Amino acid sequence: MKRLLILGAAAAIPAAAAVTAIAAYSGGGGESSASSAPAASTATVSTQEIGNEGAVLVDREGRALYASDQENAAGMVLCTDACTSFWEPLTVENGAPTGSSVPGELGVVARPDGARQVTLDGMLLYTFAEDQPDEVTGDGFEDAFDGQTLTWHVVHADGSKGSSSNDPTPTGPLGY
Repeated sequence: MKRLLILGAAAAIPAAAAVTAIAAYSGGGGESSASSAPAASTATVSTQEIGNEGAVLVDREGRALYASDQENAAGMVLCTDACTSFWEPLTVENGAPTGSSVPGELGVVARPDGARQVTLDGMLLYTFAEDQPDEVTGDGFEDAFDGQTLTWHVVHADGSKGSSSNDPTPTGPLGY
């Protein structure tokens, strides 16, 4: 399991000045790879083959989409403030999100900051700031923001959340 530890995140201090991120994991081979599908789409959400992960949901730029276990269990937005500097909510300005080969119903939820976040069957969708198009590097991450621990998984084309099967136990300077 991977962990992204965020230290010193305070809501009153701008995230860029207050957040120190330590990605403490051993990078397993095969987590990211070139895609066999085009990286850009006109749909808000579409599916794309990415490396060993197979078909996953992606945004317009071909960036993999993730969901946290805890938000889905709690049914509310838990990733706010400093969290969104790493896990970027997929949002739409107005109207309904569009999908291409999407396995469920796309919707929108109002975030605490007023943004309109895209959901798939109620599951809040995010991109990972460390990912480039055609990459899945955040699957299995655990991180903590303002006392809230979140576990992240890539969303597969069938609507299920992934978990890297080739992810070794992480080690790092903090023992995570």
